Amino acid sequence: MAKTKHEVSLTPMLNAYPDSLGGTLSDIADLLESSCKDAFGAFYILPSVFNTDLDRGFSVIDYHLNELLATPQDLERIRALGVQLKLDFILNHASVLSPQFQDLLKNGEASKYKDFFIDWNDFWAGCGEMMPEGYIQPAPEYLHKMFFRKPGLPILMVRMPDGTEKPYWNTFYQQVDYPCPDARELVAALGMQYQSACALAESLQIQLEAGKRPAELELGRWELLRSKLTDLLESRRRYLGQMDLNVASPLVWEFYSDTLHTLAGYGACIVRLDAFAYAHKAVGEHNFLNEPGTWDILARLQMLADADGVTLLPEIHASYSEKVYEKLAAKGYAVYDFFLPGLLIDALERGNADTLAGWAQEILDKHILTVNMLGCHDGIPMLDLKGLLPEERIQSLIDLIVSRGGMVKNLHGQKNVYYQVNATYYSALGENDAKLLMARAIQMFMPGKPQVWYLDLFAGKNDYDAVARAGEGGHKEINRTNLTRAQIEEALEKPIVTKQLELLRMRCNCPAFAPGADVSIESRGHVLTIEWKHDGHTACLQADLQKLTYHIDTV
Repeated sequence: MAKTKHEVSLTPMLNAYPDSLGGTLSDIADLLESSCKDAFGAFYILPSVFNTDLDRGFSVIDYHLNELLATPQDLERIRALGVQLKLDFILNHASVLSPQFQDLLKNGEASKYKDFFIDWNDFWAGCGEMMPEGYIQPAPEYLHKMFFRKPGLPILMVRMPDGTEKPYWNTFYQQVDYPCPDARELVAALGMQYQSACALAESLQIQLEAGKRPAELELGRWELLRSKLTDLLESRRRYLGQMDLNVASPLVWEFYSDTLHTLAGYGACIVRLDAFAYAHKAVGEHNFLNEPGTWDILARLQMLADADGVTLLPEIHASYSEKVYEKLAAKGYAVYDFFLPGLLIDALERGNADTLAGWAQEILDKHILTVNMLGCHDGIPMLDLKGLLPEERIQSLIDLIVSRGGMVKNLHGQKNVYYQVNATYYSALGENDAKLLMARAIQMFMPGKPQVWYLDLFAGKNDYDAVARAGEGGHKEINRTNLTRAQIEEALEKPIVTKQLELLRMRCNCPAFAPGADVSIESRGHVLTIEWKHDGHTACLQADLQKLTYHIDTV
């Protein structure tokens, strides 16, 4: 196994939102103390454990605990079980509701934080054409290396205190709302008669709720009030979203230091760097994994993390052919094995483990420490497999999972440029208990640290009602069902759940699964053998992918 910046235990890691299992983090602590006792050595708590708004926690207002879901005592109970904590640090962006952005909205140019976020026009000054809407359209030669996560330019137009509009860099989610004034406000602002104001307020409410912007409103008999009304509505504009941070600002680095210190104070042993590769931006260069800028940021973060004794886990999705995983490993970091979920489905459906075994052998030969998984809060990765599987096999995987109810996540809004498929892993496997159990058994023997999505453990099925409730862009909710205590108790009676817990306890407690263990892998087509040896202890898996049977020996 690889030598990393800090020692990483190879025990299984639970992965869940704080409200995934029972409703609060306290309920999860109860579960770890009882039915799941001794099954996990770590717990990755997703960032809705903090004070957040959009994107199920990945738009952080501040890193105080979410008072509805978690308390310091909950964290202490989990740590008391010997379970290490892994927490998220979203370093590319912060919520528009963050204290820093709210100060900017209030004070404009006088704000202490005016350089905390990326002023789009300052960034691209002299590199494009100013558009009538008030933003610079960069010249084509500056955009050919850019990678945008949504259609159009990644900007949010923000109204400043003096009424001017400024564009700020906004890579991910945004939401703009116009609260509707009531009749009394219209009377005061526009000098209207009360009955007319009531009628206009009713019309505005319907149109604004339908998503119309002020300039698009149909005003009919009140058309002469458009200018004043537009100004009133724009002054009331409200935002939700994730505003990119300016890593050139010293205040951002103070924020980074304070955040890592806060996470360490919660007891975090591992800190996942979400959207890490988007943080460094430079004119004419890539805005995703910009080298060497991205690695320079990581080196500075490492110095801050060292001061608090936490291990950093950078998250980067990239195709196998780009070899980003090798670069991270060479710098001493554990890497996410985003290849395993697709490779396992491919192996189980084809009844052949050769490609899977080849990847596992590469991990060993190159001394890479991985964090692997089946499902997670995101989709099943497909882009990552490019260069590892032939294109036609990747497309076959996508078609298969979609035929079983999955939903394709296309790359930054472009159709047929695949990124991932959203589905529960159980549904992706055709809701076949034997396949899920086989996948879990193989995961337990793969090199690296296994991470377990809570819904996989309980054999969760695709949640189409959750997708419908979430509306546009809600495809990810297909695999994020919050389980009640009653649903958990019912599931704990099912063999598919109890057998997975047996595998987890075996992996968690068998001394053979240790850093520095000797691991051997052999594939004979449909039969896969993986053996771990450490300090006189042995654990061996022999799995038949055609018969969907396996045997485990531990000594």
